[in-house]
Amino acid sequence: MKLQRDLFIGFFRSGLLGFGGGPSAIPLVHKEVVGTFKWMNDQEFSDILALANTLPGPIATKMAGYIGYRLGGILGMINAILATVLPTILMMLVLLTSFNQFKDNPRVQGMTGAVVPIVGVMMGTLTWEFLKKSKNGWGWKKGILLLAGSFVVMEIFHVHPGIVVGILLVAALVIPDKKEKIEMTMKEKSESL
Repeated sequence: MKLQRDLFIGFFRSGLLGFGGGPSAIPLVHKEVVGTFKWMNDQEFSDILALANTLPGPIATKMAGYIGYRLGGILGMINAILATVLPTILMMLVLLTSFNQFKDNPRVQGMTGAVVPIVGVMMGTLTWEFLKKSKNGWGWKKGILLLAGSFVVMEIFHVHPGIVVGILLVAALVIPDKKEKIEMTMKEKSESL
């Protein structure tokens, strides 16, 4: 029961504070899942994020569903998804009734315009954290090259990000990991002795 309560609290907080849609909630979900509750590490979270990006629909609910199911089964999935969408439903009911009265107010327009750079900074911070972690995987050069190559493919050749992520997921499954190579080399050396 504690797990279900923690799932609800973690995803409710990220749903409550993730104003502006799914991308603004990703760093908040990361903070709850990896930082606060330590249900998974950065690598596992980035894998889930990549998988969620390839599927259609809102990313926050996809991540909540997968993480909830992984941790608490069907009940955990339902719990996490409800916790993610409940703040939005409640805030929409309250805010839409009052927002219509104040939509032309310059302060309200300024507040809604201020959300975009904040989300940009949050996503940039998360990207930087993942880039720093790439040093342990492929290394800085390959990580930056992969980032730049993905950017070029999406922006210049107009390839959908889901296709790019799908190709990278397949490549990650096909290309052997450094640790596996080291373990295989050590195993071969010990067998030859």
